[in-house]
Amino acid sequence: MSPFRRLPFGDRWASTTASVVGMALLFVAVGMAMATLVAAVDGRDVVALGTATAVTGLIGLVLFHVAKPDSQDQAAVFSAVGTTWLVASLLGALPYLLAGTFAVAGRPWAIVLADSLFESISGFSCTGSTVFGGHNPIESQGPGILMYRQLTQWAGGMGIVVLVVMVLPSLRSSGLGLIDAEAPGMGVDRLAPRISTTAIWFWGIYAGFTMLVAVGLFGAGMGPFDAVAHALSTASTGGFSTKDASIGHWDSLSIEAVLIVAMLLGGANFTLHSRMLRRRRIGHHHDPEFRGYLAMIAMGTLLVTLLLVDDGMGLGRSLRSAIFNVVTLGTSSGFGNATGEGSAGDFTSWSSGPQMVLLLFLVFGGCTGSTAGGVKVMRLRVGLSHAYRTLRSFRRPRAILLVRQGRNTVPEHLVERIAGFMVVYGLLVVVGTMVVAALGTDLITAAGGVIGSLGNMGPALGDAGPTASFADAYSTPARMALAVLMLIGRLEIFPMLLMLVAPYRAVDGATRGMRIRLRRGRHR
Repeated sequence: MSPFRRLPFGDRWASTTASVVGMALLFVAVGMAMATLVAAVDGRDVVALGTATAVTGLIGLVLFHVAKPDSQDQAAVFSAVGTTWLVASLLGALPYLLAGTFAVAGRPWAIVLADSLFESISGFSCTGSTVFGGHNPIESQGPGILMYRQLTQWAGGMGIVVLVVMVLPSLRSSGLGLIDAEAPGMGVDRLAPRISTTAIWFWGIYAGFTMLVAVGLFGAGMGPFDAVAHALSTASTGGFSTKDASIGHWDSLSIEAVLIVAMLLGGANFTLHSRMLRRRRIGHHHDPEFRGYLAMIAMGTLLVTLLLVDDGMGLGRSLRSAIFNVVTLGTSSGFGNATGEGSAGDFTSWSSGPQMVLLLFLVFGGCTGSTAGGVKVMRLRVGLSHAYRTLRSFRRPRAILLVRQGRNTVPEHLVERIAGFMVVYGLLVVVGTMVVAALGTDLITAAGGVIGSLGNMGPALGDAGPTASFADAYSTPARMALAVLMLIGRLEIFPMLLMLVAPYRAVDGATRGMRIRLRRGRHR
C-alpha cells in the first residue's frame, strides 16, 4: 500500500511519511524558537530565527494536521525516516539563509545556499564539518545562531524520528521499525513493552547525560553558554564548537578530561546505559562490543603516543594529543584540541604513521546503538570473524563454522547483511573519492573527506583537518557531494537507499495505466 494515497475531501491524508515529517518539523521549530530566545539576549538574528521558526512550524503543523499514519510496511518506514531527515535538513538551513550567515564578501547566492545546506546537514547528521572559518569565523556569529547550530546536532544525535515516536501513539505498530531504521547500528532493543516508553527511555537518558556533561564542563572552567553548547554537541558526538579553534581555544587539561569521558560514554551503546540505570549496576564490561571498543581506543592511544614520541614530541604532550584525537575520532565526535595551525593537537601536521592509525578510527567509529557514526565496532568484529571463518573453511571444507560475538552466535542473515554493508560502504568510498577528486580536490583530502562524511566524523585528512574550514578545502560541488554522503552515513546507507522504494512504487502505480494504454496502442 502506497504511503502517498490521494487525500479524500474532508478526510485526513493517509501518509506515514507526511505525518512523521510534520511532527518532526514541529520539533525542529521548537529548537529554532529556543535559539530565538537566546538571540534576544544581544538582539542579533532575532527576526531571522523567529521567521524561520514560524515558517518551519507552520509547514509542520499543516502536515501534521492533514496527514495520518497509514502503511506500516518496511518501504513506508524507510521512506518516512529518509524523507524526514531530508526535509528537516532543508528547512534547517532557513536560519542561516535569513540571517545572511554566509552572505559575506559579495558571494553568489547559489554558494550561500549551498553553504547553508551544508552546515544544516552537517549539524543534523552530527558530522561536525563546517564551512565557518577564514573570512567568516565562528566567533563572529551571534549567540542565537551558535545555539541553533548546536541544537541541530543534539536533535540529530538521538534522532528526530525517535522523538516523534515518543509522542505519536498512532505509530505504535511501526514505532520500533522507525527507531530501528534511524538509529545507527544493527538494531534497537525494546526497553519497555510500549514503543513510546522505549523512546522516552532513550531521550530521557540522552537529556540527563547532556546535563551531566554541561555541569562537568562548567566545573572544568567553561562559561555557562559554552558549557551548555558543547554538552549538546558532546552528547550527540557531533563536534560543533562555538570557537574556531574548537577545544584548543581553552587549552585546558581538565576540560579535555571531561570531554574524553563524555565522548567515550556517547560512543557506547545507549542500551547498556539504560540497563545500568534499571538494574543499578554497571554491566558494560559484559558486552563484547564494548570491550572491543575500549580495547581499540586503548591500543590506538598507545600506538599513536609511541609514534609521536619517536617523531620527537615530548611524552606528556604526545599522550595528551594521542588520547584526545583517538577518542574524538573513535567516537566520531570530531573535536580538535589544536591550539593553533600546525600545533601538536593538529593531527594533519603529524607524520604519516600516526595519521594512518587515526584513519582506522575515521572508518570504524563507536558502538552500535550509540550516537557515534562510522562502520561500528560490531561490524569490524563480525567482519574479522567471518574472514577467519572463511580461511578455516579452506582447511575444513565440510565443517560447520559459526561466527561468534563473545558467547553468542551471530545469525547468518546478519553476517550476510554486514558483509553486504561493507561492500556497499567500500564502493561508496571509492566512487565518492573519485567524484570529489574530479571536482578539484587532491586525492588525500578527497578520500579523507569522503570517509569522514560517510562516518559522520567531521575533520578529515589533508587540507580538511580539525582547524580547517571545508569552504577552503573543497569546492562548492564537492561540498554538496559530501553533504549527500553525510546523510547516507547517518542513516546507515541501506535505509537511505531503500527510502526510494516507496516513492518508486507511488510513481509506478500512478503511471501504470498510462504504460498499459501505450503498449496496447502499439499492438493495434
